[in-house]
Amino acid sequence: MKVSTCRTAAVLAAASLLAACPSAGPVAGPQRPWIIAHRGGTADAPENTLAAIRSALSHGVDMIWLSVQLSRDGVPVLYRPADLSALTDGQGTVADTPLEALRRLNAGWRYTDPASGTQPYRTHPEPLPTLAEALAAIPPAVPVILDMKAVPAAPQAAAVAAVLAEQGAWGRVTLYSTDAAYQQAFAAWPEARVFESRDATRGRLVNVALADRCDPPQAPGTWAGFEMRRNVEVVESFTMGKAGSPARAALWTARSVACFRQGAGARMVAFGVNDAATFDEAVRLGMDAVMVDSPRQMAPLRAHGGSR
Repeated sequence: MKVSTCRTAAVLAAASLLAACPSAGPVAGPQRPWIIAHRGGTADAPENTLAAIRSALSHGVDMIWLSVQLSRDGVPVLYRPADLSALTDGQGTVADTPLEALRRLNAGWRYTDPASGTQPYRTHPEPLPTLAEALAAIPPAVPVILDMKAVPAAPQAAAVAAVLAEQGAWGRVTLYSTDAAYQQAFAAWPEARVFESRDATRGRLVNVALADRCDPPQAPGTWAGFEMRRNVEVVESFTMGKAGSPARAALWTARSVACFRQGAGARMVAFGVNDAATFDEAVRLGMDAVMVDSPRQMAPLRAHGGSR
C-alpha cells in the first residue's frame, strides 16, 4: 500500500504565501496578529477598488492585498477574475481591453452589500483603478501584497516593476503569484521581494500533519501562508488503482507553528479568517498575520486581540 502526499484537487492548492519581510511594516505584538485586507476588503466594498482601500484603511488594517492584471496596452490595473463580466458591467478580459475602455467600466456593478442586500454601486459607479493609483492612495507605512493574476508573466512583471520604481514602492511591496513563472520573471529585479512557491509551505504543513516530520528551516525572514481550514483529499495508491478520503483539514496547528518557528524570523499568515472563532484560533496559535475579507467586522477583534 502506498499513501500519496495530501493531494489537492482544487483543494490544498490554494495559497502558499512565502516572501521576504517588508522593510517597512507593522511590528507583531503578543496580543494579536496583523490584519491583511484581502483584495482591499472584498466584503466591505467592491474588491480591488479605491473604495475598498479607503474602507480598509479607515478600519486600521496593517497590510493590503491587491490583485493585478495587465491591460491590452500594458498598464497594470487592479482586477481578479478572468472575465470582466464577473464583477463589472463590461465583457471580455482585461488583457484584451485597453485602459481607456477599462476606465469606463463600473468595478462595483456586481457588488451586493451584505447588510442591506442592495447594490449601491449601480448608481454610484466605482472605477477600475490602475496599480499606480492604488499605491498613491495607500500610505507608505502600509505594506502591500500584489497578487499577479495574468500570464505570461514576463510582460506583467516588467510593467509592475516600472510602476514600483516610479512610485519608489519596492520597499513596501511583496509579490505573490500561484504561477512559479513570476518568481523567475522578477529575478531580473534584485530589489523585488517575491513570495516563495506555494508548494514549499503546503509540503511542510502536510509533512508535519501526516508524517510528524519537520523539514529543515526556511531561509531567514521567510513568510508562509495557508488557509486555516482547507478541503483536502488523502489518496492511497494500490496495484489495482486508487482510493481517496476527503477531509476538512486544519494544517495550522501547534506542531506546524513550532516547525515554522525554527526558521529565523519566520512569519506565518492564516488565510480565510472571517469570524471571531477563527480569529481567536489564530491568536492562540501565535499566527503573525490573518487575511480577512471584512476589515470592518474584524476591527473590534483587532482592537482587543481577540473576542475574549
